[in-house]
Amino acid sequence: MKDFDRIQFSPQIMGGKPSIRGMRISVGAVVGLVASGYSTDKILELYPYLEKEDIRQALEYAAWRADEMEQPLDPA
Repeated sequence: MKDFDRIQFSPQIMGGKPSIRGMRISVGAVVGLVASGYSTDKILELYPYLEKEDIRQALEYAAWRADEMEQPLDPA
């Protein structure tokens, strides 16, 4: 897995969904805002505890997951 230092997973936070720096905002929520047309500046205005790098890394993580391909196991 690529190193995503701002993306964290914890069963106690967002039910284990990938979240931003352990806060209660999921990667999916950030990506959804971008997909809905919100600018980075508007997202930062709505969520002042986020940083530009959080948004960039959320998008990078989503792109990495979308590109991830499952490989069949070799039954050997």
